[in-house]
Amino acid sequence: MLKIVTHDDPQISLVLDRRFTFPEEAAERVAAIVAEVRDRGDEALCHFTSRLDGVDLRPEDLEVPEEEIEQAYREVSSAFVEALRCALTRIFNFHAKHVPKSWHEVRPDGSVWGELVRPLDRVGIYVPGGRARYPSSVLMNSVPARVAGVKELVMVTPPGPAGKVDPHVLVAAREAGINRLFRIGGAQAVAALAYGTRTVPRVDKIVGPGNIYVTLAKRLVYGQVGIDLLAGPSEVVVVADDTAPAAWVAADLLAQAEHDPQARVLLVTLSRRLAEEVNRELEAGWSELGSPPASRESLAHSYAVLVPDLDTAMDCVNRFAPEHLELLVADPAPLVERVRHAGAVFLGPYSPVPMGDYLAGPNHVLPTGGTARFASPLGVNDFLKRTSVLQLSAPAFRELGPHAALMAEIEGLQAHARAIKVRGV
Repeated sequence: MLKIVTHDDPQISLVLDRRFTFPEEAAERVAAIVAEVRDRGDEALCHFTSRLDGVDLRPEDLEVPEEEIEQAYREVSSAFVEALRCALTRIFNFHAKHVPKSWHEVRPDGSVWGELVRPLDRVGIYVPGGRARYPSSVLMNSVPARVAGVKELVMVTPPGPAGKVDPHVLVAAREAGINRLFRIGGAQAVAALAYGTRTVPRVDKIVGPGNIYVTLAKRLVYGQVGIDLLAGPSEVVVVADDTAPAAWVAADLLAQAEHDPQARVLLVTLSRRLAEEVNRELEAGWSELGSPPASRESLAHSYAVLVPDLDTAMDCVNRFAPEHLELLVADPAPLVERVRHAGAVFLGPYSPVPMGDYLAGPNHVLPTGGTARFASPLGVNDFLKRTSVLQLSAPAFRELGPHAALMAEIEGLQAHARAIKVRGV
């Protein structure tokens, strides 16, 4: 299970200071797919859906019709719809707390400055699918966009067997206010959203997690459209002391490990006894879950790091810059002030990461691979843009103009200086 090492062990530096990279071969394959969709549109979409997903569709089959969404409500339980609506309310209320507003200010010299804050017109949401289903991903990507005021949400998700989209995902899409929904996935879906086809509308920004091909496609089309972030394998760091139940720590590590064979889980603790007990609980929990190979592979390259004190523990956390950070210590609140780099922080024994994954309120689309050093969770600001506004009064222009003209001349931009001087300064 977890390799137990001390914080100053040389091999732990490779873990804490990691960076993720992309295989060049995968990047070349993605570039070819994106180019073909850009050039051939719906024809290429249908070709790749057949070749990669094993589903034969015509262009007119790409969009999910209204009757299929209505049928989905008859196929899911009322308890699921209730849970979905609970999640929607909490996620909406959390994101509504940080909506920036347009502003302007009249300066003492009579000039005016400010900013216009406007939502994006159309956003594309990628939701992983195929043989899996992620209704939570629908909510986390769409709710902040709705709070921001985005007019149109276009969702893409890979088709499952027989070309169907999972009914739970369809119901989540309807409840979240998705305007149009297409049964396409992979790099080809990202390309369709970025460039538009006869059937799929072009969007202004693409958000939502996916596999390495989706991530590479998002990186490739950036600039043509905006993107949220480049998602790598999921990860969690659990900082725990002797008060943490080993079974709960192990359960939280296993929850993250089941995402992907490359998922990274890390226990940082002051107690070797706890680390050893957590390893025993991991074995037991893994067997109870049916011995999933993805979890075994993830745990095989993960660590328990022994530290002498909580200050050292937080140093390790900030070097790793985890997607998820759990603080399972007797008094977690003081440690929050020590957090510099983390996507999301979960305090205490009753705040496990899966609660945040589904309905606690904060977004589960988080920076991975150490990018929490400079990136933030998906939020309302990701769906807004700011436009600066400036009106100088004549007195303000006369006072500031000579300074601006001088700076233009120093930079060798004589036309810039002339545009100022022609106004009488």
